[in-house]
Amino acid sequence: MPDTLDSTIVRCPWCGSDPLYISYHDQEWGVPLHDEQRLFEMLTLEGAQAGLSWLTILRKREGYRRAFTGFEPQLVAGFGDVDVARLLADPGIVRNRLKIASTISNARAVLDVQARYGSLDAFLWGFVDGTPIRNSWRSMAEIPASTPLSDAMSREMKRHGFRFVGSTICYAHMQATGMVNDHLTSCFRYDRC
Repeated sequence: MPDTLDSTIVRCPWCGSDPLYISYHDQEWGVPLHDEQRLFEMLTLEGAQAGLSWLTILRKREGYRRAFTGFEPQLVAGFGDVDVARLLADPGIVRNRLKIASTISNARAVLDVQARYGSLDAFLWGFVDGTPIRNSWRSMAEIPASTPLSDAMSREMKRHGFRFVGSTICYAHMQATGMVNDHLTSCFRYDRC
C-alpha cells in the first residue's frame, strides 16, 4: 500500500487529505466484501452516516464496534431497553434514538435474511449476480448517488424489515463493499478493485 502522505499518488478526490479517510479509501472502499459481520457493520455505518459526514462515522467506527458487540447480529438482535439507554449515553457513537433502534431491528432482519437466503452475503451480492459492477467514471460529477439497482435493493431490504436503507444508502453500501467499483479511472485503486 502506498504511503498515505505521498502526494504523487492519484486518488479519488473525495478522500481529501485526512490520513484516516485516505487509509479507508486505499484499503477498504471498493474491495469486494463477503464477511457477514462486516457487511452488517457497513450497513449500520452507512445508515448512521445519514445527515453526517463519512469521516465523522469513520472516527466513531471503533466506538460502534464496541457498542454493538463487534456487529454480531445474534447479539445485537437481542438488545433491549437497557441496551438502548446505554447506547444513547455512549459518546463513541452517534446518539440518535432512531439510528440505534434501526441497528437493532436491522440485526433481526439480518437473521431473517440469513434464514431465508443462507447468508446476508448471498442476499446482498445477489443484486449484482455475485460479480462486482465495474464502472468507468472519469470525474466525480459522473458518479450517481443512486441507481435503479440500488432502488431495487432498497425496496427489497425494506420488504425484509431493514430500516435506514434508502436508495442512496444502498448505493453507498454497494460502493463501500465492492459490489460496484466507483473509483475514478485515474485513481490508483481502480484496477486493483
